[in-house]
Amino acid sequence: MDAVRAVLIDIDGVLTVSWKPLPGTVEALRAVREAGLPVALVTNTTSRTRASIARTLAEAGFPVTAEDVLTAPAATAAHLAEHHPGARCALLNSGDIAEDLEGVTLVDDDVEVVVVGGAGPEFGYAALDRAFGHLQRGARLVAMHRNLYWRTDAGLRLDSGAFVTGLEAAARVEAEVTGKPSPAFFAAALRRLGTGADTTLMVGDDIESDVLAAQRAGITGVLVRTGKYLPQTHRTASGTPDHVLDSFADLPRLLGLGP
Repeated sequence: MDAVRAVLIDIDGVLTVSWKPLPGTVEALRAVREAGLPVALVTNTTSRTRASIARTLAEAGFPVTAEDVLTAPAATAAHLAEHHPGARCALLNSGDIAEDLEGVTLVDDDVEVVVVGGAGPEFGYAALDRAFGHLQRGARLVAMHRNLYWRTDAGLRLDSGAFVTGLEAAARVEAEVTGKPSPAFFAAALRRLGTGADTTLMVGDDIESDVLAAQRAGITGVLVRTGKYLPQTHRTASGTPDHVLDSFADLPRLLGLGP
């Protein structure tokens, strides 16, 4: 742990559940900050903008600003600007994220790219069938993430990864994924921190998208047993985390920052 110079942190399920702080997480993040370690909050959350996320976390006591947050929508905007400049995009998403999609042209007709964000009531048959039609006519498919579910205070909820997989199979296309576990997403986070993969640590509750994906990018992976963590998912995962903690509250001790 002496080599760690920066920390990447997932938000939902790690720091909070349904935007309520998990026990000890506010204090733990403060300890990391006070130790002088740069922090980036990396999230596949697609229901809120970076500014909204930062404001909610700050009101709960977390020492963060919008500049500390990297979202899948922001990464998607950068991906579209680089790989599909000027493309006419249809957005299927639950929540208002227009602020983080600056420069993206959103349309309903003559669609060149179907962009899928996080699931919610908007993911009805008509919307999915409309997206399927665009794909059949040659549109590309860009997915902000492939998460199958997330945890709320009411339990696990189905996420858009299930619908992305269905659209891929039905339209015989392959989605371009812009959020975690995309290597480009982790590379963008490292650029923001100004650190190398070998001196950076990633903390997440999703063993595949957060932890093992980070490890494939050369980042040290820390799995926490909160949020969407399930023992059976841990047992059947495609790899082994570098470290496993009961909670993010235990991170300062792992880093040697406390007793």
